[in-house]
Amino acid sequence: MLKFQKLATVALFSAFAINQVHAQENTAGATEPEKPVAVVNGIAIPQAHVNMLVKNASQQGKRDTPELRAAIKDELINREIMAQEAIKQGLDKQPDTISQFELAKKNVLVSVFYQNYLKTHPVSEDSIKQEYENFKKSTGSKEYNVRHILVKTENEAKTIAAQLKKGAKFEDLAKKHSLDPGSRDKGGDLGWALPGNFMPAFADALTSLKKGGVSAPVHVDTGWHLIKQEGVRDFKFPDYRDVKGNIMQRLQLQSVQKTLNDLRTSAKIE
Repeated sequence: MLKFQKLATVALFSAFAINQVHAQENTAGATEPEKPVAVVNGIAIPQAHVNMLVKNASQQGKRDTPELRAAIKDELINREIMAQEAIKQGLDKQPDTISQFELAKKNVLVSVFYQNYLKTHPVSEDSIKQEYENFKKSTGSKEYNVRHILVKTENEAKTIAAQLKKGAKFEDLAKKHSLDPGSRDKGGDLGWALPGNFMPAFADALTSLKKGGVSAPVHVDTGWHLIKQEGVRDFKFPDYRDVKGNIMQRLQLQSVQKTLNDLRTSAKIE
């Protein structure tokens, strides 16, 4: 069977949900109902269901072809047969099944709410450009090649700093003492990174170092760091058109989250 992301839910493909759709269509009465793509034991499968799944498949990069529509039709027939058999066996009356119906319905409503919100609250081009400039300004024009050693206490950091002054290699001490599992085995190497990727205290210490320099112990939430700057180079910020989509999505999510927070504030939650 074909697999359909998101839409392949009990609520959309069960006979229960299909009958709910039929009930709404029958009450409309204003236009002639579209001919179903199939009728299974007296239950019609509307063309609208095929169109919905074709649209979803198209959004995933598939072409709308007769073969795709035939495969979707076949899938819907199979699901209708199984759904009818499940109802015949009384499986739709089981508490778990009822809960799945309710959750699937809410998932669909949440998705519809989200899409409608984005449609009625579009992010302006000016907002996207302003956010882009803010990112650009906060990122800076330089990136640094960084090593670090992370330890738990200031005394440990000072002890390691003293060993460095005596000629010990930074990489060897990082492998031996650092608590950072991601860089410890690489001698504390964090690669090339922008200062904005780090905590402010870490970034301030890093940007004040000259090539080859090692910082005094720096305290952040995760512990105490010794930072070594091994190089600096110009950073070319991505072009606006290359990141516009990501920025717009970020602003959309922020807007939705704000609305959700407002709704939660006004909701009666016991």
